[in-house]
Amino acid sequence: MLLKLFFSFIQVGLFSVGGGYAAIPLIQDQIVNTLQLMTLAEFTDLITIAEMTPGPISINSATFVGTRIAGIPGAIICTLGCILPAFIICLTLAFFYYKYRQFSGVQKVLAALRPAVVALIASAGMAILLLALFNGGLSDISSSNFRGIECLLFVTGLYCLRRFKVNAIAIIFGSGVIGTLLYTFI
Repeated sequence: MLLKLFFSFIQVGLFSVGGGYAAIPLIQDQIVNTLQLMTLAEFTDLITIAEMTPGPISINSATFVGTRIAGIPGAIICTLGCILPAFIICLTLAFFYYKYRQFSGVQKVLAALRPAVVALIASAGMAILLLALFNGGLSDISSSNFRGIECLLFVTGLYCLRRFKVNAIAIIFGSGVIGTLLYTFI
């Protein structure tokens, strides 16, 4: 099991170009779809916890997934698997970037990667939004699956963030408190 986790997170670390949020759909594919070690709801709960804790979301997610599946050894293996490819790639790219940074081709390649990164982040955001609002993916969108409280919290949080420039941490904390109160008393 630990070897499967290590190679799964090696793949996540290798192909998650663009940072932590780009890794979320890759982790989901490996853990929920391919290995079927968690349900989508469990995975979303872990991503929520990883989002709230300090540090990079991809590393936090790997650590929490590893802990949930195989305890402390799983956390270490998943975290190392997630970090190792990026570490090796960054060292290699830094060497070549400093050696060849004056070439225009390098700048063109970096510019070409930006849309792919945006698409990966948008994919992760849509997956989480659909899970929060409809308790599933695209195939689960229906009025019977619609979750009104989550939609109200999302719209209110987004409005406060954009209109009043409220701190994102305050919005996350406030949404947790309000959501807990609403689900407790409704």
